[in-house]
Amino acid sequence: MTQSIDETVDSLAIRWHSNRLSLLDQRALPHASDWIVYDDAASVSQAIRDMVVRGAPAIGITAAYGLALEAIKLGHSANAASLRSALDVLATSRPTAVNLFWALARMEKIIGEQQGEQLVTALTREAREIHREDRRMNEKMAAFGATLLTQNGSVYTHCNTGALATGGHGTALGIIRTAWSNGQIDGVYAGETRPWLQGARLTSWELMQDNIPVTLVVDSAAGHLMQQGKISAVIVGADRISANGDTVNKIGTYNLAVLAQHHGIPFIVAAPISTIDSTLASGGLIEIEQRNGNEISRLGSQSIAPNNVNAYNPAFDMTPAALISAIVTERGVIAEPNAVKMTAHLRA
Repeated sequence: MTQSIDETVDSLAIRWHSNRLSLLDQRALPHASDWIVYDDAASVSQAIRDMVVRGAPAIGITAAYGLALEAIKLGHSANAASLRSALDVLATSRPTAVNLFWALARMEKIIGEQQGEQLVTALTREAREIHREDRRMNEKMAAFGATLLTQNGSVYTHCNTGALATGGHGTALGIIRTAWSNGQIDGVYAGETRPWLQGARLTSWELMQDNIPVTLVVDSAAGHLMQQGKISAVIVGADRISANGDTVNKIGTYNLAVLAQHHGIPFIVAAPISTIDSTLASGGLIEIEQRNGNEISRLGSQSIAPNNVNAYNPAFDMTPAALISAIVTERGVIAEPNAVKMTAHLRA
């Protein structure tokens, strides 16, 4: 294999080195930093399912590396037919985040008529480029998004949208990082984000690493904070955005949008162009992942609810475009998004 395949690409949660993929196990954070090594598509798919890696951009990057790993494993036998099952298993990892399918479609285009070592080299190079591109896009997005924030005040964010969830810097958290660096905000309120507690475990940890003042709150405190005038803007990420600007994101996002509109607070969505699914006219067509009810009736091995209680556990919800002040991508800002504005933005 060519030397270029061995090139290292590194970010906070994803490492590619010597033709091997290592993922920071985000289930163990913030108390342990455990790295797990993967060598084929099936194990990468399981890592995505099991939330070892999460965040729409990071899932896409990881899936691309998963296909590259399968090609490396096949070596001279790598071709479109032999990689078909790997593409299929990766595509079934999680249903909602469109970045997964975008990354796999991009990798599939590379396959073409290539085979063997030539194909291995091409797929590995493309996966690395997807990883690098995401970091560059996040930095552009952050610069655009920071212009929407007024001087001073604290922002509220939900789930985790930082370097752990992306190829580096972050989407919504990237805007927050840049705004803090610019002296535009005083601090951040992070909602805990039940049931996986991404805000408590991951966002607060990331912000503390950067010495950005963060206050952790229970999800149900958001309305109270807004009522008390403590929030100047709400900034969230997205797992899929439909052609009209409707946005699917971590469960609880819709609640925040309704509260923000009631209190006259800007509600900002940050996501790369790859998160926009122009094939779906509206958010109601986006599949919402349903997860095991044990995630909300238990904390680890400890039961916190009556045995056998019915539990409804959608991982995401849909926020209508009418509740969104702006969508920020690496191309700029879509203020008060609608189908016409979204189409124009994608064509720009």
